[in-house]
Amino acid sequence: MATTVAEIGKEKMVGKRLRRREDPRLITGTATYVDDIQMEGMQYAAIIRSPHAAAKIRSIDTKQAEKAPGVMAIFTGKDTQKVGGVPCGASLPGLRVPHHNVLAVDRVYFVGHPVVVVVAQNRYLAQDAADLIEIDYEPLRAVADPEKALAPGAPAVHPEWPDNVAFTFHQDGGDVDKAFASADVVVKQRITSQRLIPMAMETRGVVAEWRGADRQLNLYTSTQIPHLVRTLVAGMLGLDENRVRVITPEVGGGFGSKLNVYAEEALMGFVAQKTQKPVKWIESRRENFLCTIHGRGHVDYYELAAKRDGTILGIKLKIIQDVGAYHQLLTPAIPTLSVLMMPGLYETQNIRADIVGVFTNCMPTDAYRGAGRPEATHGIERMVDVLADELNIDPAEIRLRNFVANDQFPFHTATGLMYDSGNYAAPLKKALEIVDYPKLRREQAEARKQGKWIGIGLSTYGEICAIGPSPATPAGGWESATVKIEPSGKATVMTGACPHGQGEETTFAQIVADELGISVDDVLVVRGDTAVVQYGIGTFGSRGTAIGGTAVYYALQDLKEKVKKFGAVLLESDDVELSGGKVTAKKTGKSVSVQEVAAAAYRAMKLPPNTEPGLVSTRFWEPPNFTFPFGTHVVVSEIDGQTGEVKIRRYVAVDDCGNQINPLIVEGQVHGGVAQGMGQALWEQAVYDENGQLITGELTDYAVPRAHMMPWIETEHTTTPSPVNPLGVKGVGEAGTIGCTPAVVNSVVDALSPLGIRHIDMPLTPEKIWKILSKGA
Repeated sequence: MATTVAEIGKEKMVGKRLRRREDPRLITGTATYVDDIQMEGMQYAAIIRSPHAAAKIRSIDTKQAEKAPGVMAIFTGKDTQKVGGVPCGASLPGLRVPHHNVLAVDRVYFVGHPVVVVVAQNRYLAQDAADLIEIDYEPLRAVADPEKALAPGAPAVHPEWPDNVAFTFHQDGGDVDKAFASADVVVKQRITSQRLIPMAMETRGVVAEWRGADRQLNLYTSTQIPHLVRTLVAGMLGLDENRVRVITPEVGGGFGSKLNVYAEEALMGFVAQKTQKPVKWIESRRENFLCTIHGRGHVDYYELAAKRDGTILGIKLKIIQDVGAYHQLLTPAIPTLSVLMMPGLYETQNIRADIVGVFTNCMPTDAYRGAGRPEATHGIERMVDVLADELNIDPAEIRLRNFVANDQFPFHTATGLMYDSGNYAAPLKKALEIVDYPKLRREQAEARKQGKWIGIGLSTYGEICAIGPSPATPAGGWESATVKIEPSGKATVMTGACPHGQGEETTFAQIVADELGISVDDVLVVRGDTAVVQYGIGTFGSRGTAIGGTAVYYALQDLKEKVKKFGAVLLESDDVELSGGKVTAKKTGKSVSVQEVAAAAYRAMKLPPNTEPGLVSTRFWEPPNFTFPFGTHVVVSEIDGQTGEVKIRRYVAVDDCGNQINPLIVEGQVHGGVAQGMGQALWEQAVYDENGQLITGELTDYAVPRAHMMPWIETEHTTTPSPVNPLGVKGVGEAGTIGCTPAVVNSVVDALSPLGIRHIDMPLTPEKIWKILSKGA
């Protein structure tokens, strides 16, 4: 049961199932999103995009559009050439970075490439005028498949390079050759992690306002990283950073797709400057399919070496990463995360990985919920099942034989990471107990005798979270927080993180309430305005609470010391303690409330020695390591033998994210992650044809799961605190997505194993499964 604020007295808040304080405005429709922003004299932008995946631009004729009603301005790539290119923040040796203009100049290289922007009095007039513009293209050969793009004779996506290799990356750990030479068995498998479209409920949007008198640009944008957007957009436009203000209202879903700086953000700033009018651009759903980053896009070649008893000796992995047409902010970095987590939870110290990033005439791939870790977990968890099948060892048993042992932590992996803490067997054993695994296997055997296709799938995942120490990130891995107690005794938190569904308005308030002994209702959490909040990194990579919350915690420790100093002056005591919202003199037992202390701190009639008035503390916290959550997901599936439809009969998720600030929010994060993971496993796939046309570019063609398609999700947890931060938290926002896909696929493969099926690539559509059953029959 959730706890309401009215039920709370002075009891501890951390660990409470408190309902999210954000929810009332969200579910009543009173929240403010970018498209809700209105300004006097606002103009509206429509962007003309390329219908070709590869073409030269011969000419652009805007004469008829310029005469259209309500049109204020039209800009082409020639007008915007002085605007800086779309930034790529990742860096790898030999990385090829094509210059990507905010509007195409003489060549387009993916369907949806922006070519012209029309500005008019409303969005309908802007679109009507856009329809009058004539663009003469010379279509060129395109390539949309990454393996075909590597083949000799493939058309070059960027003619300045002789082939489509965007980058290569190699990593070795241990003695891989020795491991494979001494192995009793080697299993191999090609595994794909298909392109996905993040599909946030709110599409992207930008409102730009240029204040000429102040030479200030105000930019309202739906983003996960407002301060980084400010830095980078200012650079693109040649503006002083302190004259750019980025404001992020509510964000209606991000999932990594808004962890970016897009052409349209700088483009709208440019338009606002040129027109001297505020301008709004709201992405259509069709544009969202075409022009917001895609996720995944892996083709992986795995080899696993093992002893006959199931001990994993070594892993080889080749990743072919579909980069798309150019690099967005983190595009080249994402597959390197797959390499870091390729050993999973297993002890093996011998790995070899090679990545080939490949340009294609498609929308770029970048971070999507999990960002490289779902691909890694899917691969290793599928391979462990393939190995178990090869050796005729139970999938649960083979995992238990290979887990890192409890006494090995902190554990140094072959990929250079240091796992912080863990008890990997605990969630597996708990999940097996919940489903009564021995009984479940007996029931499966009986069902098979009756001709039913029942499968049981396990996934024991680990992930790298709290991204992360600054040397390992492109833009800093720390996070900031300012906590201030107002003169009234109310508390305000200004976080450099940018929560957009993760619940930090609630969890941060719980932390503050416990530390200061005040009500949760007396805490306000502010984020997303670069003119109000100190510089921060943002929300992604399950870092919001583990890093942002820790910055809040340390700011509170500073603040508590100052509260005690002022309290000591008021109580005329040199020995005081702060507890339960009061400063108490230990000798006399007299006390003053935090509210009384706050009033005195701002009135400043009598200051403690060497102490300034006011109660404000700012901290920037740099984590010493990542955190590493883990868990086990179990799926029981049944296949309809007539249609090939997969029905999930049971879904059990046992996750360990360290200490939980709010278990209700943790469960919600797991549920959302599982839904997106199941979408990939069973239904979703971004499909381009051989000409680079996106043929799953509408919701009629791209199968986002609906509520009625989801099974009941049973959630449980174990608790292994992280030593990396004082809160002991690890992160949970991506756990469901990471643990889900291999559990589902392992279950379906298990169901079809009597037919000799060893692997099936996602998505496991009814058509795909029906064809397998038809061949088996």
